[in-house]
Amino acid sequence: MSRGRQGQRLDPVLEARRQGLAAVAHHPLFAPLLEHAGVVAGDDRPWGPEGMVVVDSAGTLRYNPRLRADPQQWQWAFAHGLLHLGFEHFRDDRRGAGGWSPAWRAAACAGADQFLTHLKVGRRPSWALLDSELGDEEKLFLHYADLLAAGRMPRGRRGTADGFADFVDAAGGDRPPQRWGVPLQRSWGDLLADGLAAAVDAAVAVAGREISDLSGTRGTKTRWARALEWFVSSYPLLGALASGFELVEDAAVCTAQSISVAAVSPAAAQIYVNPRAGLGVEECRFVIAHELLHAGLRHDTRRGGRHPELWNYACDYAVNGWLVEMGVGAMPEGCLYDPALKGMSSEEVYDRMARDTRRIRKLATLRGTGLGDVLGERVGHAAEAEAGVDLDEFYRRAIAQGLEHHRGAGRGLLPAGLEQEIRALGQPPVPWDVELARWFDEHFPAVEARRSYARASRRQAATPDIPRPSWVVPRELVARRTFAVVLDTSGSMPAQLLGKALGAIASYAVSHDVPAVRVVFCDAVAYDAGFLEVTEIARRVRVRGRGGTVLQPGVDLVESARDFPEDGPVLVITDGECDVVRIRREHAFLVPVGARLPFSPRGPVFRFA
Repeated sequence: MSRGRQGQRLDPVLEARRQGLAAVAHHPLFAPLLEHAGVVAGDDRPWGPEGMVVVDSAGTLRYNPRLRADPQQWQWAFAHGLLHLGFEHFRDDRRGAGGWSPAWRAAACAGADQFLTHLKVGRRPSWALLDSELGDEEKLFLHYADLLAAGRMPRGRRGTADGFADFVDAAGGDRPPQRWGVPLQRSWGDLLADGLAAAVDAAVAVAGREISDLSGTRGTKTRWARALEWFVSSYPLLGALASGFELVEDAAVCTAQSISVAAVSPAAAQIYVNPRAGLGVEECRFVIAHELLHAGLRHDTRRGGRHPELWNYACDYAVNGWLVEMGVGAMPEGCLYDPALKGMSSEEVYDRMARDTRRIRKLATLRGTGLGDVLGERVGHAAEAEAGVDLDEFYRRAIAQGLEHHRGAGRGLLPAGLEQEIRALGQPPVPWDVELARWFDEHFPAVEARRSYARASRRQAATPDIPRPSWVVPRELVARRTFAVVLDTSGSMPAQLLGKALGAIASYAVSHDVPAVRVVFCDAVAYDAGFLEVTEIARRVRVRGRGGTVLQPGVDLVESARDFPEDGPVLVITDGECDVVRIRREHAFLVPVGARLPFSPRGPVFRFA
């Protein structure tokens, strides 16, 4: 009996079976099927003396744990069972009163064996009968049906169960292939087609001397690389994005950055994947698509002042929901997915999650628990991204072109939320001062002057005795056109940014005929400066305190002031290092880019830089 590296004895029966199964897993044709099939010991099954494998309609391969066979025979048996799935031999039209027709069982096994013989996969045991070369299963079925009717059916043991049926119904009835409890959107036949395409690629690589043989792993492109290439060649929506990304498949980098499965750096256009994750091809596709959407939808720059990990979780829920709906790959175990969030954007999911932050600690991204899989910069490499590349423009153009190619190629419907986000990215971002101007327009519509004889007007020289009305703005209307500014004047507020924000406010107030503004300065306490002329706001501001800011007393002061209109809006300017603020009237926040409010604001938030 052989020994392992630590001197442990290896079971020769177990080792031979393991080697045979590994050979099937490494073969590009069978890998997609095996990745979605289950392999378990069939202790409860009746076996013939040399029975090896039985497969059921749910995709479970049950092997005889007591049988001694060499690795090549196990390779043949497992591949034979997978072909029953890929060739879709579980056909209702071939059933009889007692199950599948003997002629159909013989035809299915003979067809699978012919395929394996031509492919030179494994070695068929000497007792397994191969008695016909008539072609596909349909011709074989008609041939065996005639022989069965004439009583001349060849005697011998077919299939992999040694005299017993080697493909059977699953317990509880047939069901589609599943992975992690989630039904796949593709049939066994589609999975076999993927394997055939991969086998053709491998054959081309063999011809080009890239690898030594179809079943070898040395020099073969990894599953991650094949998954990324699949998007370039077969999935227009993400093809342009995928072509611009570099795949970093380095276990050392993943260990250093605590990446359990994958992460993405949009700034460096790199996807980091852990070669030790042990995912199948379909799962690799899902993960690659997940990271590409993170980058293409600019989840790194759209975060603003939100909580980084919570924002990453919200984006994961939105992205995974879209990918499951589109049927792209197979979602790995542990991914964030909730059908109740279907149709919500990342921002909407974030707002919902922000109400209950207690469970955040238990959530995990593809990078790991408590870690975001959207990285801010290149890791593991000294070189920087190429200079002169406008990443925003690249991502917007790539994903917008992908959307048009995807729809033009008729590759299927896309979730409405995903399409809306892609189209929204195609629009240039609105500057913060323009958004602030719109807020002023909503609350301070243009004042309409009217003609009045109450004030003398110039008279025309031709008719000096005839007075004419002048244009007058109603004073009572102008008097009520005001708003309040609750201003964070703590030491943490940058003076340059503060002056820029106040300058913009003053110019908009003047353009909207606002004569005065109620100003309240806040740091540790509130200081009521009363009504100030808009041109005096910037000059009167003084940084008073240091440390955190208590804004609520300033808000309460404005809301309780008798000389301030009840419908007057409030504009809060802060750096986010403040207390929780509750405002009962119309309001907005003006914060620097990168600042994060310690609560979920109800009014609009304008971020200036």
